[in-house]
Amino acid sequence: MKNFVVKTIANAGALAVAVWLLDKITLTGDSTGKKIGTLIIVAVIFGVVNWLVKPIVKVLTFPLFILTLGLITLVVNALMLLLTSWVCGKLDLSFHVEGFWTAVVGGLIISIVSWALNVVLPDED
Repeated sequence: MKNFVVKTIANAGALAVAVWLLDKITLTGDSTGKKIGTLIIVAVIFGVVNWLVKPIVKVLTFPLFILTLGLITLVVNALMLLLTSWVCGKLDLSFHVEGFWTAVVGGLIISIVSWALNVVLPDED
């Protein structure tokens, strides 16, 4: 359970950095507390999308992983971010990613920041 909480906090921090750096990834809210709550919910949704959908997409695109020497990972991460944005829209959460290339850059930022936070934060169960 502690590992899930740590990964969710890391995802929320990484999403916050992406929202802060990119104008076309938006998170709106009335107050800071509401934004933080929305960010945590979005991080949970992002984690579930990465846990459920990403392995299936990776298996289906395995030949592309070999052909592009792994660069297709940027596209897969962008698609997971766009899927998270779509799910958040269906749930009336105020998180939106506008455009594929924004999702590519956002996915790259989220991957780097999430990795750095997972290195710093403890991950024991």
